[in-house]
Amino acid sequence: MIVRAEDVRAPGWFAAAAGVFAIGMAGTTLPTPLYGLYREQIGFSELMVTIVFAVYAVGVIAALLVAGDFSDILGRRPILFVALGLSVLSAVCFLCEGGLPLLFAGRLLSGFSAGLLSGTATAAVLELAPPDRKPTAALAATAANMGGLGCGPLLSGLLAEYAPWPLRLPYAVHIGLLTIALAVTLALPETVTPRGPRPRLRPQGMVVPKETRAVFVPAGLAAFAGFSVLGLFTAVAPGFLAETLHEDNLAVVGAVVFSVFCASTIGQSLTRRVGTQRALPVGCLVLTAGMGLVAASLAAESLPVLVVGAIVAGLGQGLAFRAALGSVGEVAPEDRRGATISAFFVVAYTGISLPVVGVGALATGIGLRGAGLVFAGCVIVLAAGVAALLLRRLARR
Repeated sequence: MIVRAEDVRAPGWFAAAAGVFAIGMAGTTLPTPLYGLYREQIGFSELMVTIVFAVYAVGVIAALLVAGDFSDILGRRPILFVALGLSVLSAVCFLCEGGLPLLFAGRLLSGFSAGLLSGTATAAVLELAPPDRKPTAALAATAANMGGLGCGPLLSGLLAEYAPWPLRLPYAVHIGLLTIALAVTLALPETVTPRGPRPRLRPQGMVVPKETRAVFVPAGLAAFAGFSVLGLFTAVAPGFLAETLHEDNLAVVGAVVFSVFCASTIGQSLTRRVGTQRALPVGCLVLTAGMGLVAASLAAESLPVLVVGAIVAGLGQGLAFRAALGSVGEVAPEDRRGATISAFFVVAYTGISLPVVGVGALATGIGLRGAGLVFAGCVIVLAAGVAALLLRRLARR
């Protein structure tokens, strides 16, 4: 499809790119409500659930470190095609699942896909937006990320509870959605213009340009704290609900996880009203309050309190995440934007993986409830510390 240069930044293009982003990210959380079924069918511990989840995060980080700047060189569309193709392969692994090896393979491929999508799709959405729609595009990019992650467990939970083939149908439906996303990607304009001889493609590692570091460090800390909470709900929430709160309905499990990501999207929409500089510390403080409620829900064994805590924590995470991502994207050099955003997501996905494995390891000794309480306490300390750091910086200004 040939697109005129003046039409590249028509409003519909960045919305279409955001839709592709959301569909791709939905596949990464599809297994969340299904972990209990896998445990029954294959037979493994809660620690193994967190390791399976961590394999996904390892894939994300590896893709970001190895190929975080490839879209700056090859263009956004080719990398989007590769990311969506990897998501299709991940779904096929789950469709053919017969034990832990294919679960690991599916999660690793899903991580590779998410790692490529995170920086590339975010940059594409921002670059396809007209100048007067840049703030809307920033919200669309972060909402597509969080909204896609939230829709994954909601979709699979509903299908697994109320439709046949609970371990097959969710992935078949997602493959259909990915087919649509591939077709849309084919129509998207390319926003990267080749400049001179193409540089060699080689692993980049963590690329944080010097001029962005003053903004990058607090933004990365806030993202780490917020994503650790998302990791808790994505990997361990089904076990908490079943063992501590005695809730086995998979649709309810999916809805609880969806509520965190939905609240995150709402929090992101409020960031401009709060102000970018204030949204980071305020978001961390709200996240702290939400984790206090989550801890209270585990202590009291209360599902309603858990849901409220999930919503409050999600609001705080969303406030902080959009402010952090927006500030990093603004100060990143144009020719290094994809790489800088990828480095930001490396920090975030480190937060979504390592603490969750710690919860799984603790659970083998003190149980899920005790591990959840310890985790909540650690996040409260971290988020409150980040908020104090940012508020002190604001006071100095």
